[in-house]
Amino acid sequence: MGKVVSATPAGSGMVFEIESPLAAHLKVDQSLSHNGVCLTIEAITNDKHRVTAIRETLDKTTCDTWQPGTLLNLERCVQAGGRFDGHIVQGHVDTKGTCIHRENLNGSWLYRFSFPAAFAHLVIEKGSIAVNGISLTCFDVDRSAFSVAIIPYTYTHTNLSEVTSGNFVNLEFDLLGKYLQRKWSLEQTTDH
Repeated sequence: MGKVVSATPAGSGMVFEIESPLAAHLKVDQSLSHNGVCLTIEAITNDKHRVTAIRETLDKTTCDTWQPGTLLNLERCVQAGGRFDGHIVQGHVDTKGTCIHRENLNGSWLYRFSFPAAFAHLVIEKGSIAVNGISLTCFDVDRSAFSVAIIPYTYTHTNLSEVTSGNFVNLEFDLLGKYLQRKWSLEQTTDH
């Protein structure tokens, strides 16, 4: 995790300075996932790095709520030839979701998130979803909500421990599902 140190308006965007143990391993021009949002490293100083979120990003993600002290899940890009864990997550957030329930189950945590019903076709039972950049498995799916179960390791090593009812999260739906939906949509329009 990293912590927002500063959030400064820059035109219609925001510039964020983020402190983390990853800073020493980063390079300018690299992409880094911040709560599931792919942002480009612009500068590195000691234990901090700087990124900019433009208006499009602020409108579609939770970046507009980040302020000094906000904890962010940080994840570096997959290296070619490395192990591939979880599902394909691009850092291209589709929409915001809302935590509508959080329950401590004495050894795990249950979260329920709502999302705009326009995305219902991309959420399936036992399918993959990224919540704040964390690859998770959906269950108890309906037209506008899904649940996820969180193990202690994930709870401790991500900012989900900070997420409570009413909080917004970044959602990225499964890339393969989006391609299949696009293919199906194109086939439907060419068949008529």
